[in-house]
Amino acid sequence: MIKKIVSIVSFAVLVFWGCSAPKSVAENNLKVKSSLDTQVDSLLRLMTLEEKIGQLNQYNGFWDLTGPTPSEGQAALKLDHLKKGWVGSMLNIKGAENVRKIQQMAVEGSRLHIPLLFGFDIIHGYKTISPIPLAEAASWDLQAIQKSAAIAAEEAAAVGINWTFAPMVDIARDPRWGRVMEGAGEDPYLGSKIAEARVHGFQGDNFNSNKTILACAKHFAGYGFAEAGRDYNTVDVSETVLQNIIFPPFKAAVDAGARTFMNSFNELNGIPATASKYLQRDILKGDWNFKGMVVSDWGSVREMILHGYVANEKEAALAAIQGGSDMDMESYIYVAELAQLVREGKVQESLIDDAASRILRLKFEMGLFANPYKYCDEAYEKATVGKPAFQEGVLDVAKKSIVLLKNDKDILPLPKTGKRIAVIGALANDKTSPLGSWRIAADENTAVSVLEGLKAIPGNQIAYAKGAEVAYGKIEFGSETQINETDTAGFAEAIALAKQSDVVIMVLGEHGLQTGEGRSRTKLDLPGVQQALLEAVFQVNPNIVLVLQNGRPLVIPWAAEHIPAIVEAWHLGTQSGNAIAQVLYGDYNPSGKLPMTFPRSEGQIPLYYARKNTGRPSTNDPSSVFWSHYIDEKNSPQFPFGFGLSYAKFEYSPVELSSNSMNKAGSIRVTLTLKNSSSRAGKEVVQLYIQDLVGSTTRPTKELKGFQLIELQPNESKQVTFTLDEKMLQFFTANRKWEAEAGEFKVYIGTNSAETQEASFQYQN
Repeated sequence: MIKKIVSIVSFAVLVFWGCSAPKSVAENNLKVKSSLDTQVDSLLRLMTLEEKIGQLNQYNGFWDLTGPTPSEGQAALKLDHLKKGWVGSMLNIKGAENVRKIQQMAVEGSRLHIPLLFGFDIIHGYKTISPIPLAEAASWDLQAIQKSAAIAAEEAAAVGINWTFAPMVDIARDPRWGRVMEGAGEDPYLGSKIAEARVHGFQGDNFNSNKTILACAKHFAGYGFAEAGRDYNTVDVSETVLQNIIFPPFKAAVDAGARTFMNSFNELNGIPATASKYLQRDILKGDWNFKGMVVSDWGSVREMILHGYVANEKEAALAAIQGGSDMDMESYIYVAELAQLVREGKVQESLIDDAASRILRLKFEMGLFANPYKYCDEAYEKATVGKPAFQEGVLDVAKKSIVLLKNDKDILPLPKTGKRIAVIGALANDKTSPLGSWRIAADENTAVSVLEGLKAIPGNQIAYAKGAEVAYGKIEFGSETQINETDTAGFAEAIALAKQSDVVIMVLGEHGLQTGEGRSRTKLDLPGVQQALLEAVFQVNPNIVLVLQNGRPLVIPWAAEHIPAIVEAWHLGTQSGNAIAQVLYGDYNPSGKLPMTFPRSEGQIPLYYARKNTGRPSTNDPSSVFWSHYIDEKNSPQFPFGFGLSYAKFEYSPVELSSNSMNKAGSIRVTLTLKNSSSRAGKEVVQLYIQDLVGSTTRPTKELKGFQLIELQPNESKQVTFTLDEKMLQFFTANRKWEAEAGEFKVYIGTNSAETQEASFQYQN
C-alpha cells in the first residue's frame, strides 16, 4: 500500500509540477524561485475553491490511531475532510507510525494527493528536554542555544513532526505573565539574537535533511505586554514601543529565514491581532516582505467573537482572511465559511490563492511532495529519540543557563569530601518539575533531580528532608494548581536535619507547571509555606545555599538579605540535577547572566533596565518628594538585567574609544582589557550599552547593543573590542522610520546593566 501511495505522489509530481522541491530553503536564485512558483501555480490551477480553502485549515489530533476510528461527531468530520483534501495541517499527532497513517489518509484519499504539515509545540525539546527558553537566554551563549534547538528539531523530526510553534520571541517586562518562561526576556537586542539562533537551530541550512523542521515566530504581536501581566489580556502600547521594543525580534526571525509566523490572542489598537491588516499585511508581508505563512493561535479566529470585534463565525472568517491570517488553527471557521464568502463576492478568491500558495510553497520546500513520508521512519525514530548525544547537549546548555546571584564568603563551590550536607525542599527530589512548562511530549519522572545529581558525586554525606510540599496533589498541564498554604508538618524533620549538618542546600521555587500559558501570578514570592520553611531552617543553620527553581523572576528580598549563597537554577530540563550539582561542586563555573530584571517588590512591576529618565529622574534634596520614586521602596531592582556572578573574579580596565566622533559612513572601536584576577578559569559576558542623550522621541538611559562571552584562564588578560557603527545608533524616530540622529552618545561597558564604565562620543549624519 505504501509503495502505491508513493507511486501516486511521484506520478502527480511528475505530471503536475515537473520537478522536485528545491534543495535548500536558503536558495534564492531566480531559477529556483521560478521553478517553485511554477509548481505552486500549476497546482493551484488544478484545485477547486474548497480544496484551496482546505489548505488553510488545521485540525488537532482526534483519535487513538492504534484503535478503531470514531464514526460520528467532530472526529468523523475531520476524517471526512482529510479524505476530501480539505485539511492543510494537523497538530499534536506524534510518532512516525501515527503520522504515516494520517499522511497516508490525506495523500491516498484526496483527489490531488497533497501532503500535510504536522505541527507540535516543540518549545524546549521533545522527549529530551532542554532548559526552558528563559533559562537558555540566561546563558547568553548563542551557539549553545542554536544547538539546543537543533537537538529538539532532530528528535521531533524523528517522530514525524515537521513544524514547531517556536520560538516565542515576545519581549516581556512583566514577570507576572506566566509565559515569560517561553521567551528570551526583556531586551529586544538579546531577544533578536536569540530569535535568530533558535530559527537557525530548528530549520538548519536546508530542508533536504530529515533532521530539520519549520520554525514559527510567535506571537505577532504585543502578547508579552498584556495588561497587568494577565494572560490573554488587552495590549495597549505606543507605536514607539511597538517599533523599538516589540518588533525587532520578529524582524530578526524573518531575516533568519523563519518560514512561519503565528499571530497572537491579544488585541492591538482595538483590533484582535488575528484580523490586523497593519500587523500581518502592512508590516510582515509588506514592509518585511515575508514570503512564508501566518497561522492563527489556537481558536483565535473564533475568539474574535468574544472580543466583541465580530458578531458571528462568518464575520470572523472575513476579518481573519482579510487581515492576513493564512491558516485557521482549530476554529473550524475557514473551512465552514470562506467558500460562501467568496461566492457572495465578499472575499476575493485571490486572497485564498495567496494564503494557499504560501502553505503549498512550504510543502514543496520541505520535499513533502517528493516524499510525503520523509519524517515517518520508525526504525530511525527508535534509534534517535533520547540518544546519548542529546543528553550531553542538554546538560551542556543547562550548566550554561545557571546564574549565581549571591556567594558571600565564597561558600560556593562546595568541598567534595568531608561534609554533612542537608538537602531540603520538595523540589529537590522532584523528577518532573525540572522539565518545566511546555514539554507536552516528555514523560513524567524523567528529569534528574537535584538530590540524584548530588548523590552521583561521592565524597560527602547527603541526607534529605522534604520540609513541605509545594502544592497539593498532582500538578497537571491545563489545570489549576492547589498551592500548599498551611501544611508545615514536615518542618520539624527539616529543622532537625539542618541542625546536624555543615551545609544546607534548600531547593525552593515554583513547580514547573506553575509557569507557562494561563499561569499568571500577582505574588512572585516563594509559593505557599516555602518562605516560612526557609526562615525556620535559617534560625538553626544559616550556612544555606538556596537553589531556586522557577520559570520567571521571583521577589525574594528576605533571601537576598539573609541567605549567603543563591543560585538561580530555573527549570533546566532532563539533566537538571546533574547540571546543578556540577555547578554547586565547582566542576562547572557558572557564567549565566539574567535576561530579566528581578524586582524587590511586585509593586515595582514593570521594572526593566532600559528605563527612561522622565522629567524628574532624581533630586539632590533628601527632603523632597517631588521626583519619580516610591515612598516605601527603592527604585533599583534586587538583581539587575545582565547580572550574574562567577567563581572567578573579573576586572575591567577603563573604556577607550578610537575616536570621539563618528559620521554615517564611519565607525568607532571601543576597547577595554578584561582580566581574570582569580585562581579559577571562568567565562564573563562583557556587555555593551549605549545612550542617545537627546532624540526626536525620548530615549532609554541604556540600550544593549552588543555582548561577548569571554573565557579566561587564571590571571589571564584579554583585550575586548566592539565596533560601533551607524546601524547600532538607529531607532524608530519621530519621522516614523529607522534612522540615527546626530548628537551626543554615551557608551557603557560592564558586567551587567547597572555596573558599567562609560565614555562619550558625537555622531554626525
